[in-house]
Amino acid sequence: MLQVATPTATEETQTVIEIEGRASLRGEVRISGAKNSALAIMAGTILCSDDCRLSNLPALADIDKMCQILAAIGVKLKRDGDRLVVDASHVGHGPAPYDLVSQLRASFFVIGPLLSRLGMTKVPLPGGCAIGTRPVDLHVRGLQAMGADVHIEHGVVNASIKGNGRRLTGAKIYLDYPSVGATETILMAATLAEGETVIDNAAREPEIVDLANFCRSMGAQIRGDGSSRIIINGVEKLHSTDFPIIPDRIEAATFLCAGAITHSEISLFPVVPDHLASAIAKLREIGPEVAIDAPDRVRLIPRDLRGTDIETLPYPGFPTDMQAQFMALLAVSEGNSVVTETVFENRLQHVAELQRMGANIKLKGNAAFIQGVPFLSGAPVMSTDLRASAALVIAGLAAEGKTIVQGLRHLDRGYEDIEGKLRKLGAKLTRIEQPVSL
Repeated sequence: MLQVATPTATEETQTVIEIEGRASLRGEVRISGAKNSALAIMAGTILCSDDCRLSNLPALADIDKMCQILAAIGVKLKRDGDRLVVDASHVGHGPAPYDLVSQLRASFFVIGPLLSRLGMTKVPLPGGCAIGTRPVDLHVRGLQAMGADVHIEHGVVNASIKGNGRRLTGAKIYLDYPSVGATETILMAATLAEGETVIDNAAREPEIVDLANFCRSMGAQIRGDGSSRIIINGVEKLHSTDFPIIPDRIEAATFLCAGAITHSEISLFPVVPDHLASAIAKLREIGPEVAIDAPDRVRLIPRDLRGTDIETLPYPGFPTDMQAQFMALLAVSEGNSVVTETVFENRLQHVAELQRMGANIKLKGNAAFIQGVPFLSGAPVMSTDLRASAALVIAGLAAEGKTIVQGLRHLDRGYEDIEGKLRKLGAKLTRIEQPVSL
């Protein structure tokens, strides 16, 4: 059995999650607001010079960082639980602090609203999970097509509207890849541009639709969101709004995997079942049934697990953000599976950690070849990115013995109180302090 030493007063410690595996789960999980939607919408509040009131905001490290970034550029914020009042009437031209922006990829979303509202801005190049190349060139080319002068100097993106114009100009923009971030940046910038902007090969994710709904609630003229062509007719000004964030489809699918791997019946609420279509389809291929009990509620009914193949693709394909969690599930599913990652080239780093737990996985390029094993064994493992951290927690729930998951800064970026929600279902896990090995 893995022993966890009690740290002395002079030892460095780290926070880890300790999981006693093989516990049955039962009950209902309340799904939080969608992180990826909330971050873009928070940036979008800059477009409005009146108050915006957001609700169903998740309590996450990434949300905290975005609040700090907005505050640093002059936005006034009042937060009460899952509610946030945003006053961007006095937003300034100064750049957001590099030390904040470098930790959060979504911080770059502020460039479109700042440029469209103020006519110029400076935004440091962003950071986030080390899961592969995520260049900002599609964002930049879109802004340039709308009349912006954009250049990168010393790690800072400088953008301004050319000439004496105070507004960006509508344009026809084709994205080489249906990038969610680029679609959101261009969509937000276009809401206050002069004339019509057309985004072809746009991303179709539910978070794009949520952002468009938010902008429409402020008076923006947008149509086609959810399809590959989005059309925005610019307006001169946007007005105040109250807006609820959609439920987090990735958190919901993660809990479905937790139920499946522990052979447990659990319910999730609130959810939008259509947003989970690809994850539900793959779960049914693997064996479990997913019942839609109400328009905003689904239930996982456990069944024997069998292997299947998965390829990550832009929405409505299977989401890259669920690849690691499903790999943990397939590691204990009977037979062979192949998981192919086509979106991010470095998003298979969790394979080595699952192997430490006894998973039989072989890597070849961007594909993982999995032969299911009867059970996993608890081990100390290290999170390599946000979704990998959730996959390791899921694996620990099903493993024999004790699993210790390190690197919780990733987990806390995207899952609100995941251990509290799992404990409510009956999981045996807790957050503890552990000595750091030097």
